[in-house]
Amino acid sequence: MSKHSGTSPRRILTVLFTLILIMVFISLMNGSYELTLQEVFHTLLQMNENSDYHLVIFEFRLPRIVLAGAVGFSLGIAGAVLQGITKNGLADPGILGINAGAGTAIVLFMFVFQAQVTSSGWTAVMIRPLFGLAGGLAAAFIIFVIAKKNGILDPQRLLLTGIAIGSGFGALTLYLSLKMNASDFEMATVWLSGSIYNANWIFIVSILPWVIVLTPVIYKKASKLDYFQLEEDSMKSLGLMVEREKNILLLTSIGLVSASVSVSGSIGFIGLMAPHIAKRMVGIHHRNVIPVCGAVGMLLVITSDFIAKTAFAPIEIPVGIVISIIGVPYFLYLLMKEKA
Repeated sequence: MSKHSGTSPRRILTVLFTLILIMVFISLMNGSYELTLQEVFHTLLQMNENSDYHLVIFEFRLPRIVLAGAVGFSLGIAGAVLQGITKNGLADPGILGINAGAGTAIVLFMFVFQAQVTSSGWTAVMIRPLFGLAGGLAAAFIIFVIAKKNGILDPQRLLLTGIAIGSGFGALTLYLSLKMNASDFEMATVWLSGSIYNANWIFIVSILPWVIVLTPVIYKKASKLDYFQLEEDSMKSLGLMVEREKNILLLTSIGLVSASVSVSGSIGFIGLMAPHIAKRMVGIHHRNVIPVCGAVGMLLVITSDFIAKTAFAPIEIPVGIVISIIGVPYFLYLLMKEKA
């Protein structure tokens, strides 16, 4: 049972996945080509032979929804891990600069190698998460080294260092993108703002292995995240191998972030908001928080993407901008709360 609520985590997850399912069908029905609920059901069940319906749902809308769900799930869980190991409620892959590091590495890949792999879309998309992982790890290493004070991670210093390093990687990314030709620059700019409008099944195949492999590792170590709220000496006295566990959790969370950035660009604030919302629902124990974080992240990104594609139709705005409109005030609220 939740410490703050009489509702069980299982019931919370049932409600969240019901809301996700509702948003999925709303998103499948609405767009520049309107469909009824019956037409959507019949097309999904292969009971409708209309090729236009099949094209709209299976080639355009469904891949976009599935990708949005996978990205939201990954970023939500990664945010919970980062907040747990840093003991900082303001930690987020975007705010800490990990998104920026992964984005820089992927833009470097697009700039240097894309021409050699354009003949195989699969090769390009499957390699990108590995470049993202390298960039994310580089950013995290620099941030954590600088943020340590007398060998101990300082939460305030971590936040300031993350913002500074993120800005540095952002400047490097802009420099690289400006060296691209006009069409590649436009593609990189839209991608970096956080966009999944060009989602396809190849992108989904590239992110799913990371989610399937890394999520169970994080969930298995969820109870260890509870111990990270103690002082480091107390953790060691309990027989916990602090650095080893921290490195494993950090590596898995950065892996999820990097895979997400590789297919959607830099979408911030999901890793910040999802853990706070989840903890209000099910309490502070990470065995309950982790799955709820994933579900909240899915709901946030799927809903935001629906708003992004319909609010100013026929013009679409990047989903990252919609999430930032919600996330920036929430971040400022948490910052004021921390100061108080």
